[in-house]
Amino acid sequence: MFLLELNWIAILVAFVAAFIAGAIWFGPKTFFPAWWRAMGKDPNNMEVTGNMAVTFGATAIAAFIEAVTVASVIYFVAQSNPNFGVLEGGLVGLLLGLGLAAASSLSHRLFAGQGFKVWILEVGSDVVNLTIMGLIIGAWR
Repeated sequence: MFLLELNWIAILVAFVAAFIAGAIWFGPKTFFPAWWRAMGKDPNNMEVTGNMAVTFGATAIAAFIEAVTVASVIYFVAQSNPNFGVLEGGLVGLLLGLGLAAASSLSHRLFAGQGFKVWILEVGSDVVNLTIMGLIIGAWR
């Protein structure tokens, strides 16, 4: 089974790197304030509500699943290219980010009435994170 042939260390490193990049992307000094305002929330009250353990736990699980998915796609693509490496891995991540994450989430943001700005801020993180995952997994293939 191909899952046994994946580089699980690379997957773990890619997951951690992308999770950190996502935290930086949505940090209080980066894009979180702009995203918060674009969501129509009060910029003077940037307190996030809800169960943060559930939020971060679910986000971590999703990021791990993304890393396994990127590694799986890279595994199959690399079968036809013995010279597959870091740049090809980054390209796979970028294409998954643009072609799947960005494209599929656009209608969700627009039908929810959140507009293009929310979509760009959210999907920008997805594209960057998937590209990071692809670079790391491609380098360690």
